[in-house]
Amino acid sequence: MKLRLYREHSNKLGLAWESDCRFEENPPFLPPLTEKFLKANLSHFLSGCTALGSGILFAYPQLATITGVQGVVVYAVASAAPLLIFAFLGPIIRKKCPEGFVLTEWTRQRYGIITALYLSFLTLVTMFLYMVAELSALQQIMTALTGMDGLPMVIVECVVTTIYTSLGGFKISFITDNIQGAMVVGLIIIATITVGVETKIDKSLIDSSGLTKPTLLGWQLLYILPVAILTNDFFLSNFWIRAFASKTDKDLWIGISIAAVAVLIILTLVGTSGLIAAWSGAFDPTNPEQDGSIAFFLLLEQLPAWTVGIVLVMVVSLSTAAFDSFQSAMVSTASNDLFRNKLNIWWIRAAVVLIIFPVVVIALKAPSILQIYLISDLVSASTIPVLILGLNDRFYWWRGFEVVVGGLGGILSVFIFGTIYFGSALQGAKLMLLEQGLYGNDWSAFGAFVAAPVGGLLWGFGALAVRLTYRFFEAKIKGRRFDALDRPAYLDRRVEGTSEYAEDGEIHTDPQAGLVTVDHKGKFF
Repeated sequence: MKLRLYREHSNKLGLAWESDCRFEENPPFLPPLTEKFLKANLSHFLSGCTALGSGILFAYPQLATITGVQGVVVYAVASAAPLLIFAFLGPIIRKKCPEGFVLTEWTRQRYGIITALYLSFLTLVTMFLYMVAELSALQQIMTALTGMDGLPMVIVECVVTTIYTSLGGFKISFITDNIQGAMVVGLIIIATITVGVETKIDKSLIDSSGLTKPTLLGWQLLYILPVAILTNDFFLSNFWIRAFASKTDKDLWIGISIAAVAVLIILTLVGTSGLIAAWSGAFDPTNPEQDGSIAFFLLLEQLPAWTVGIVLVMVVSLSTAAFDSFQSAMVSTASNDLFRNKLNIWWIRAAVVLIIFPVVVIALKAPSILQIYLISDLVSASTIPVLILGLNDRFYWWRGFEVVVGGLGGILSVFIFGTIYFGSALQGAKLMLLEQGLYGNDWSAFGAFVAAPVGGLLWGFGALAVRLTYRFFEAKIKGRRFDALDRPAYLDRRVEGTSEYAEDGEIHTDPQAGLVTVDHKGKFF
């Protein structure tokens, strides 16, 4: 892994990739920022904004039209608060794996190659789903605001982002992160002021809409959303990059706290647009031809044309910046995690280009942006709980076998729960795709997000029992001592600033290039 971390320059994002995964001193691609803003860890705010693609303009207002004020508050808090987990876990993982930069590197050293590849695959699947959601959102936005077919704009965005990310790599992605952050802020400011001035609230609709009253789904979301979003954030490499690159733990806490507050404010305002659309009459919940997912755009139709034009430009810029981040992250994940940077980067970029074709096809047929997010959340909710057990030294006997079996078992548990709950294997299979989203007006979605993490842990401990049993009989047959539960040596030889898991012969340093590579692979079985 040819990687260079600039902890002393972490406030300048501290980490970048080139075609050979190297960095330059004082990267010229970063825009000039004042020291005051750098010390405030503006990069963490931009990192938070990177996750805010144009899909938020559908998912959050839609939930508001269904669960009302309760849903808006819960969704916003559940989206912002999980960012703080990086401030808590980041220093722990960085201490155990100081030369790493994303979660998969720690996974490789702790659990072995198979588990690292498994996590990388899930990371790529997550980014694939996010790309689908982004293009689907763009297509629907173009149709809603202009009445035109959104496919041409989708194609143009894919072509443009592919060209400039191929030529500039993560350099360009970092620049567009800045653009994206500015566009998010600009979009919120313009929309908030214009809606406040131009929109007239019909007070009689406030009580009749029922959006100020708590709902069953609203209470269910108190559990579903924190679990879903918290675990899914683990698959977002941009957060881990900044967590590893932060100069100090204090800087990390400050930066992520700023990002969490900013994201909370932004998402609350976006979600509130769904409430205002319902209370102004722009969205009629009794009209079957109107879907809550376009509540934000129904509200925009009541605004002056120039406002819609500005919002459209900002939304396209926002979508482009988010999409290129997913492309760049997919290239880097495949290059580093799957091929260890031994395959020419252009072959990987070509593969990502091929992947974009099915992304576009699925995006055009995707019924719900929120459903796409929920599928991704369900996968992460099955895997992350069994993965992070290894951060605790008391679970030193926990292996990669348990992580993989537990993650797959969590998904299977959702199917088992759905089959029992609905009395149909077909409905159980559909529950894994959350075809009804969160709107089934029952306990199916709630049960799915309970079955995924709990079932994953149960399958993981079941796998542990199988592995220990196998090791026990193996030791008996071969006449060896049973050592599967022995305390590993690395726990007693910790050295500050070096990998916790690797031995001296597995750590290679190149002072001239400023690179540190670790060949250690954890135990899978």
